[in-house]
Amino acid sequence: MDGFLNLDLLSVGIAVAGIGLLGFVILFHNPRSATNRAFFYFAGITVFWSIFNYVSYQLPAGDLAFWLLRGVMFFAVWHAYTFYHLTTVFPDEHYLESRWGMYVLIPVVGTVSILALTPYVFERVTSVTASGTIYGLQPGIAMPLFGIVVFYLIATAIWRLVRNTMRAPKGERQPYTMVIIGMAITFTFLLTFNFILPAAFNESGFVPLGALFLLPFVALTSYAIYKHHLFNLKVATTAFLGFMVTVFSFVNILYSTSASAIAINIAAFLVVLLGSVRIVQDTLSLRQLTEELKETNERQEGLIHFIGHEVKGYLTKAQGVFSLLVDGDLGELSETMKPFVVRALQDAEDGVTSVSDILKASNLKRGTTTFKKEPFDLKELVQDSVEKARQAAEVKGLTLAFTAPEGAFAMMGDRGEIGDHVLRNLIDNAVNYTPTGSITVSLQKVEGKYVFSVKDTGVGITDEDKAHLFTEGGHGKDSQKVNVNSTGYGLFIAKQVTEAHGGTIRAESEGAEKGSTFIVELPA
Repeated sequence: MDGFLNLDLLSVGIAVAGIGLLGFVILFHNPRSATNRAFFYFAGITVFWSIFNYVSYQLPAGDLAFWLLRGVMFFAVWHAYTFYHLTTVFPDEHYLESRWGMYVLIPVVGTVSILALTPYVFERVTSVTASGTIYGLQPGIAMPLFGIVVFYLIATAIWRLVRNTMRAPKGERQPYTMVIIGMAITFTFLLTFNFILPAAFNESGFVPLGALFLLPFVALTSYAIYKHHLFNLKVATTAFLGFMVTVFSFVNILYSTSASAIAINIAAFLVVLLGSVRIVQDTLSLRQLTEELKETNERQEGLIHFIGHEVKGYLTKAQGVFSLLVDGDLGELSETMKPFVVRALQDAEDGVTSVSDILKASNLKRGTTTFKKEPFDLKELVQDSVEKARQAAEVKGLTLAFTAPEGAFAMMGDRGEIGDHVLRNLIDNAVNYTPTGSITVSLQKVEGKYVFSVKDTGVGITDEDKAHLFTEGGHGKDSQKVNVNSTGYGLFIAKQVTEAHGGTIRAESEGAEKGSTFIVELPA
């Protein structure tokens, strides 16, 4: 008998914990959703009804057991109403209570629920079972009203649910169907075990398991809400893990052998249950914060993209004007003005380059950049990039050398993107970050790959800076002290372009002031 009682209590405990956690999961995800709130109300009333229903059939006949049964009837009325309300709202996010509901139905439900606590619904106990629990009750004069109200709520809810299912387009009927299936399973269980067996076979042992019978409807309804994207599967997984921990803590209560152990394990169970709810709430908050940050980042990226295009347009116009002035197309400049105009042209060109890098990084991140794949000679492209950087290297007194074996290095790819954003970028970086010494550019073919490398004797890279090298807008700790025009997007773009061509890029350095080597591998 004790084993059955433990199994009995365990099943009800699992059902109650599951229903309660599902209610909190859905509510916390979007408290503003009318459907989510309606489900939470239904789940909460279900929990209370289930607890009262179970306990009332475990206590020996007496005043306490009798009042608990009245409590069952009290919650039964609200249970029927929350079921009615849920089917009325589902699956909308916004709902305004009708005048019928506000001024007629809710007052009637409230009145009947209060009557359920008085002798007007249950007058007295008429019989008890062989084990000493209540079996028969004398109905009061308000019992017909109780039955009419509960029947109206349930029947109307079922009718509305079926009607909405039939009206919904075929592609949108699945959530309604899931609710109907859950409802059918639950009502089959309740009809069989709570009415047919007690009435026809005098078997009332399954009546306390009401929570277990309600679980199919609650579970399938929550799944239907999930299908309408009203709560997140990751959050549901977190809730499930919390639910399992709660169940294990509940099992400890069943096998406690002393009053003190029972009290301790009950306290532990409540703490675990509340902790699970809190974890679910924190998970939802974190998810919502992540989504808000994502939306904010997307808006900022869009704004930066727009501003970047505008600024680039103005700088390009300024660059064109200064170029005309420097070339003398608008007349000869005085020796006093010429250095200032040359400097302005250089600043405009640097500005265009910086803004172009930011826009390029944004486009690569968005996936809107397209690459022209056509054959070209990589060795010829590297030589061209080296020659374009030679004047800047000579101005700083740097030795710039290029080594490569004889023969062509034919490959398929976007010649302009690789030349401008990979080869030139790495060579120019070496020039900018090498105060004195030399730069060696090499190209070789190794095991079906082209290996392009740029080795310098410059400022080197610390272990701390390596983590930021190829990130969007990433800067080394002191990089802008050496190169004030650095945007932090060059290496990010180089990495994106390289990987888009099936290659890899990496950096090697023994530390600060020990030079560095950037290596790009591309498929031959």
